[in-house]
Amino acid sequence: MRLFRDPVCGAVLDAKTAKYKMKHDGETLYFCSVKCKKKFKRNRAKFA
Repeated sequence: MRLFRDPVCGAVLDAKTAKYKMKHDGETLYFCSVKCKKKFKRNRAKFA
């Protein structure tokens, strides 16, 4: 099991079960919700 943190809210997520993800600077980021993913997209510099 590989665990990652949602860069927006800090939730701990399993890469295999995370529904929301995206590539950023060559790295896959995982999000707990579409809301967190949208927040990241709007302000990448704040969360990256």
